[in-house]
Order: sequence, then C-alpha cells, then structure tokens
Amino acid sequence: MTTKVAIIGSGNIGTDLLIKIKRLAGGELETLALVGIDPESDGLARAKRLGIDAISTGVQGLIEHPRFHEMDIIFDATSAKAHKYNEKMLRTFGKRLIDLTPAAIGPYVVPSVNLAEHLDAPNVNMVTCGGQATIPIVAAIAQVTPVHWAEIVASIASKSAGPGTRTNIDEFTETTAHAIEHVGKAVRGKAIIILNPAEPPLIMRDTVVALVSQDRRAEIVASIEAMVARVAVYVPGYRLKQDVQFSAVAESMSTLTDAPGPLQKVSVFLEVEGAAHYLPAYAGNLDIMTSAALSVARAIAARQAQVVSK
Repeated sequence: MTTKVAIIGSGNIGTDLLIKIKRLAGGELETLALVGIDPESDGLARAKRLGIDAISTGVQGLIEHPRFHEMDIIFDATSAKAHKYNEKMLRTFGKRLIDLTPAAIGPYVVPSVNLAEHLDAPNVNMVTCGGQATIPIVAAIAQVTPVHWAEIVASIASKSAGPGTRTNIDEFTETTAHAIEHVGKAVRGKAIIILNPAEPPLIMRDTVVALVSQDRRAEIVASIEAMVARVAVYVPGYRLKQDVQFSAVAESMSTLTDAPGPLQKVSVFLEVEGAAHYLPAYAGNLDIMTSAALSVARAIAARQAQVVSK
C-alpha cells in the first residue's frame, strides 16, 4: 500500500523533502503534488521534471486538485504564519498534516524521542531544525537525571536559511524553548539561532548546555551516545563533534534554576552534515527537518497499512 502525499511550500525545505521521498520512500509514499505561490520557483520546475503536479496557486489550488481526495498526508514547509492559514483551510477535509514550520498548532514530535505518542494526531509539529538536533540530547540526559536548565545554540550557514527560516526567527526561539521543556523534559529551556555568514559555508553545528544536580557522568554519556545513534538512523550526517564535557557551574549560571545544592554543567557539541539531496552538504538544518518529517510520514503510513490489513 502506497500512501499519497502532497507538499505545500516549493522552497528549499519543500523541494528537499520532495526529492527525499522519491529517493528514500518511493515504495511507501507517493507525492502527487508540490504546492507553491511562485510559478517560476525552482521547486515547481523540479516537480514538473519529476512528473509531479506543480500547483502555483497555493492551498486553494491544492484543494481544487482532481486527486486531492486521494491525499492522506500533507506536509507544510512554508512559514508559521502561512501554516496557520493552511491548517484552517484544510481542517474540514480530514487530512493528516505534518508541519515543518514552528507554528506549533499540533503536538511537538521529535522522532527519536516521542514518535509513537502522536501518530494519530491530525497535525504534528516538527518543532525546528535546532529542536530536532538538540532536543534528543536534552531528553537523553533527562532519562538519567533531572535537567534543571537546558540552553541550545543552533548555528546554520546563512546560505541555507531561506525566506521562511528568516521570517520565523522569533517563532524558532519560542517553539524550540517550549519543546525543550515538553519533549526534552527540561524544567526550563532556552534557544538561540545563529545565521553564520562564513565563506565557504559551514555545516550546521549545535551546542547543548544542561544543568544537572547529580554526578552520573558515565550514565549520561552512555545515554547521549545511544540517542545519537538513534537519530543517525534517519539523519546519517548527525554526530557528536567531540566528547561530552562536564564542569562546575559558575555562580552566575546557578541563578538560572531554583534547584538546591551544587550543580554540574553538561556540554554537548554536535554537527549535522546534510545528505545533499537538493542543497549542498552544509545545509544540515534542512536535512534534519526533512529527514525527521519523512520519518514521521513513514510511521503514519505504516500505521495506516496495519489498520487496512486488519
């Protein structure tokens, strides 16, 4: 059984997702349409070359598409503001939405952490690229010991940040921080994004700093390494850049939490190399989002196939 899908957003993320589905999940998912609002976009041109319907009239054009009734899953790779409109337009049709924007209408989903919990949700939110890279690490630490504070910094190549990413900066920080708490299980979370203008462009790099009160270094390292392996199953370019670091907490940082007793700082340094399906390998921020969304879609499709077989 092949699950029919559509993608709204013909920019970098939507086009990368289009190519990923065709290369990696051709037997499970079939893309019927790529939707945009610019008839001259590279994404829509690529869709046409691949034999996929290219719609340049937005979500209304998708609804009017003759095969719209066949589409089980719709990915939204636009912007947080646009997704709120698209969700409202599609709500009455009973489609499953996978939201690659930080709109956060539906539950946060990070595949390596909580995929199975939300496979029946009508609209799942993929948080952000920084969230997909760092929340698994926060969750891995929280599996060993309570995380009183977690701060993440996502550094991405400026060239890999399209108009949607730049429009969503505020939503990125808010949505990622909330997901660090709700999915990563940190008591408090904070997120920062850096658009790195370096030439040549650098691959995505992420830093996670967590404050814990229990000295359980070996268990924390083992949990983090196991989590990195789980993420790398669907994002092959995801890896630790160096060994996990432990240090005492400066007095200025201790004010970030009300936790009693001495605190320990856990620092984790990551990098994400993209698979270069559409953009160069430095665009790991795109790769981790589309890879995570694809992982969710495949799981939903597998669940639907089981239901049909019964």
